[in-house]
Amino acid sequence: MNQKSPALLKADRERYSDGLRGTYDFIVCGGGTAGCVVARRLAEDPSVTVLLLEAGGSDLVPSVVDSTLWMSNIQSERDWCYRAEPADSLNGRTPVLPMGKVLGGGSSINGSIWARGHKHDYDLWAELSGDEGWSYENVLRIYRKIEDWQGPPDPERRGQGGLLNILQPTDPVPLVAGLIKGAEAIGIPFVEDINGAAMEGEGGCGLANVLVQDGNERVSMAATYIHPFMGRPNLDVKLCAEIVSLTREGKRVTGVNFVHRGRQYTVAASREVILSAGAINTPKLLMLSGIGDAGKLGRHGIEVAQHLPGVGQNFQDHILLAGCCWEYFTPEPPRNNAAEFVFYAKSRPDLPTPDLMPVLEECPFGSEITAAEYDLPKGPSSAWTLAPGLARPDSRGEVRLASADWRDAPLIEANFLSAQTDLDAMVACVKMCREIGNSEFCAPYRKRELMPGNLGGAEMEAFIRDAAGTYFHESCSAKMGRDDMSVVDGKLRVYGVEGLRVADASIMPEIATGNTMAPTAIIAERAAEILVAAHGLSPEKR
Repeated sequence: MNQKSPALLKADRERYSDGLRGTYDFIVCGGGTAGCVVARRLAEDPSVTVLLLEAGGSDLVPSVVDSTLWMSNIQSERDWCYRAEPADSLNGRTPVLPMGKVLGGGSSINGSIWARGHKHDYDLWAELSGDEGWSYENVLRIYRKIEDWQGPPDPERRGQGGLLNILQPTDPVPLVAGLIKGAEAIGIPFVEDINGAAMEGEGGCGLANVLVQDGNERVSMAATYIHPFMGRPNLDVKLCAEIVSLTREGKRVTGVNFVHRGRQYTVAASREVILSAGAINTPKLLMLSGIGDAGKLGRHGIEVAQHLPGVGQNFQDHILLAGCCWEYFTPEPPRNNAAEFVFYAKSRPDLPTPDLMPVLEECPFGSEITAAEYDLPKGPSSAWTLAPGLARPDSRGEVRLASADWRDAPLIEANFLSAQTDLDAMVACVKMCREIGNSEFCAPYRKRELMPGNLGGAEMEAFIRDAAGTYFHESCSAKMGRDDMSVVDGKLRVYGVEGLRVADASIMPEIATGNTMAPTAIIAERAAEILVAAHGLSPEKR
């Protein structure tokens, strides 16, 4: 195992920096999935100084360390608690948009699923950016480097000996066997590794890859990348540090303004600032710093440093339906990451890649509307949900400023299900999930179907709009590319600005197929490689 046990982790998890230098070589803004990776890789060169700023607090809490408790973090102090603006496409609802506000970010509060994305995703990124470094072939090289894969051997695609302990759930709930047979019965084949050859072709069903160890212990980017480096003299980690804006001289970003425990600080970066604040906060910080659409910035009285109309545009998220739910005959406590089964399939045969990605939630799972309407039970062991999900949504949204005050949450027009194609795909997905869940193979684990039942037409559409929400995979709001709406180039440099790069899920030109933690880690590893080459760094051999 690469990690230490929780007892041994306690000491270094609490060794955060009290001191602060006036200048660092690199400042990484955001200690989430991407920021932890970038900061670690930069700090591997002992000759450079690195500051990692994270708005949240320590990840040494039971709901983070125990991967089965991940849903208890939603709407807690470890969540930014953002909501989307009211949308007609969701019957006026304002779904929550969870984002990690804790060291490790989303990797500390998510369902621990490691979904690497489809070959098509990365080849498209390479095409749109004009940089072959984003191609599937090169991304596969990075995956092999960082993984310590514990599943079926596949040396062509999977790595061993890397930092990240990745496995398939051990001893999953018995229901999983029934779901696999039910999926096979409707033409979705079982695959031994859902991240292997299946993600180069038509998809399949099987056990999710998970970042856990020693039973239910979470393997986060914080625990894996940052905690082993705690106490190194060239890395400072500042928690509870909310970034106000970037400082600049002309077109060059020179540092960061942030607030820590009520006091404001300004720290300089002699080489570069890397924004890794996530697909909501990254565009917010860019706009607060004068980088964005000139007209929109002007309405808030913000001086324009660089006109980039794509900042905040192209917002995407996987749409998750809460969902298709059945009551257990006998209560079954969740195991492993409490989400042990997934499948990838197409809603239409003409699509180039799978566009559906349902996941098992080992609990009753409803929206604020459907949970009440269907009177779902409260106990986590009383029911199970096969939650329909869209992997390739056509709906697009926007992140915009509410004001020029950094303390105000941005306005997020998520626009879920605003594209008719997304609604059509979700109808197909609900039908698939119900067919699997109501199959003979799941009968031993099914006392009765709780929701939605056999709906059609307008009733089905209304149910989907009342049940739809987020997979917690916000992305694409500062996209990489070469068109007029692109924010960063293939080297992640912000167009028209010096000394600033973006490395997080916001740079995806299109959202990856599957949960976004793994692709975000790849973005960060790729960013680190770019920075190491650009600055001639010499990481220590490890």
